[in-house]
Amino acid sequence: MATATEMTQPDPGDRAAGLRRFLAASGWGDAERRPLARDASFRSYDRLTRGGERAVLMDAPPDKGEDVRPFLAVASQLHRYGYSAPRILAADRDQGFLLLEDLGDVTYTRALAGDGEEIVLYARATDLLADLHRRAGSIGYDVPPYDDAKLVAEAALPLDWYFPLVLGRELEAADRAAYVDAWRDALPVLRGAPETLVLRDFHVDNLMVLPHRPGIAGCGLLDFQDAVAGPATYDLVSLLQDSRRDLADGLEDAMLDRYRAAVPIADPVAFDRSYHGLGAQRGLKVFGIFGRQSALYGNPRYLHHIPRIWRHVERDLILAGLDGVRAWLERHVPAAARVQPSPQARRP
Repeated sequence: MATATEMTQPDPGDRAAGLRRFLAASGWGDAERRPLARDASFRSYDRLTRGGERAVLMDAPPDKGEDVRPFLAVASQLHRYGYSAPRILAADRDQGFLLLEDLGDVTYTRALAGDGEEIVLYARATDLLADLHRRAGSIGYDVPPYDDAKLVAEAALPLDWYFPLVLGRELEAADRAAYVDAWRDALPVLRGAPETLVLRDFHVDNLMVLPHRPGIAGCGLLDFQDAVAGPATYDLVSLLQDSRRDLADGLEDAMLDRYRAAVPIADPVAFDRSYHGLGAQRGLKVFGIFGRQSALYGNPRYLHHIPRIWRHVERDLILAGLDGVRAWLERHVPAAARVQPSPQARRP
């Protein structure tokens, strides 16, 4: 006799049949389908080709905790602003299937690896953020707040998924609590920028080059379903202190100057401290995410970025004046431990 757990598990065959019905109902049932991408979640993407037309299928299984509703809500808001988020061609919210406009293959990452002009691409992305942030006073979105609990919880991810991998031991409860307290003390610094829509994954892998669209519409947007309402500096530092690549010398400062010229900033000192504070918070969060991908899911492909992120974090902590976090790290994670963990490393 089947157990309760077995009886409630979804049938993969039912989902496959549901997908076939969704594609047929949307007119894409006979399209050629090829895998396009996966990300660090349970979502997957396929490219559909039908004659000379293309579309992208997002498969976001609800039984794995995925929900397409936030993507749809934020995409609708971005379209109202005239930004190039993928148009929604068809949607089954309950089953987690979306059919999206295909924005092509030329991500910023690919363009920059070729002959894409770095300053032009970063200027366009910076201008898009400036345009978005100038709307902060009247923005009509309904997304979760980037509240204090979320900011601290993200900063705490390396306690479980990075520090033990490089230290070879778990941290004591008192030391973990002291780290969390240091980040709680840092919250006023992080919040020193105006609140706006934060897309949260605004970086070169999620930005598309759309050469036939004018101005900031030439910057396509992907992967914004985790958007929140929070400090304007978060997406800016995500773009300009990318975990994945080094920017040309002076480009970060040039883009910050470009942004400051476009967006009125009431307290420039607080804004800059927020920028660097969130750079440190985001960097430490990413350590935890990359460590978890490797140690828990056997996916070490992000680990080689860790030395670059440490360079950002160490500088950001100084410029943000986050002396409490910096002192904790100096005591518990000395320079010799600020390394890329082995792909075989697991939590002790």
